[in-house]
Amino acid sequence: MYPALAVIAELSEKAEVLWVGGQGGMEAALVKRAGIPFEAIPAAGLHGVGIRSLPVNASRLLQGIPAAKRIIRRFRPDVLFFTGGYVGVPLALAGRQLPQAVFIPDIEPALALRLISRFARVINVSTADSENFYSGRKRVVVTGYPTQADYVVRGKTEARRIFGLDEGARTLLVFGGSRGARSINEAVWDILPNLLEVAQVVHVTGELDWPRVQAVIEKLDATYASRYHPHEYLHEEMGLALGAADLVVSRAGAATIGEYPLFGLPAVLVPYPHAWRYQEVNAAYLEDNGGAIVLRDEDLRKTLLTTVSELMHDPSRLEEMGTAIRILSKPGAAKRIAGEIENLAMKRVQDA
Repeated sequence: MYPALAVIAELSEKAEVLWVGGQGGMEAALVKRAGIPFEAIPAAGLHGVGIRSLPVNASRLLQGIPAAKRIIRRFRPDVLFFTGGYVGVPLALAGRQLPQAVFIPDIEPALALRLISRFARVINVSTADSENFYSGRKRVVVTGYPTQADYVVRGKTEARRIFGLDEGARTLLVFGGSRGARSINEAVWDILPNLLEVAQVVHVTGELDWPRVQAVIEKLDATYASRYHPHEYLHEEMGLALGAADLVVSRAGAATIGEYPLFGLPAVLVPYPHAWRYQEVNAAYLEDNGGAIVLRDEDLRKTLLTTVSELMHDPSRLEEMGTAIRILSKPGAAKRIAGEIENLAMKRVQDA
């Protein structure tokens, strides 16, 4: 959802925006936090769900179509813009006569975006690798990945000072998303004293594991505790955390394609193993280009400490990885996508 927020920020003074999300989804709070009007419709995923859930989820998707039609009749949009999620399927179907633009955040488009892309007049992609998934009949534009407007790239020392870290210490960022990544969190906690000998650690645990943090801190002696900086989640401060870090350990969601290159941040990526291969493809892209090392989730407890320690004790390797991943950055992606949306809207007005 953050790519969409970045694009909306570019459109904010030129367009009235309504965000349509899924009922009961976690996006509502973040969208409302950004000051964007939000409405919900029924929606549910079909890929990777159990056979018992499939009929229920399909029914919710079908229920979403009339709900989406009502919103379209009331709001009367000139353009529909999608960045993923099954909630987009009923909206795309309901508004199939309207100009539609899509942004593909992962290198390989997810099933929902494959369906939505059938209605799109323009498909925006993060990297040229994504073009391989579309035929020449569609307009595909390599825009790069839209990063948040408040992500200001600073020097590591300045970012650490503002963020309240030791300005001269090597810094590891561990990040699992808003809900967290339990296997990563547990692997880090298993070896935390050893990690803290190597670097100060900024640990974004996510909301699910946050209640366990106090018990973790109580087991650390004072020296180690001062080098451990846990957070449930970071919003505006995430740019500072990325800028402060020498290395990041995380899943390989779509944001890694845009945010880590923007900050020139080397990564140890652990693709989520219980989903389709999107994260594996993202991770392989960054590893093949020299900016990341990929670890398997099932091997994490055996490999994480050795991998992080070797990298932290090899500044030249980190510098090489940082240079390699920075080359992949495409600044200005949000503005380019906003321009594509504006062009669709202008053409609609001219054709009316």
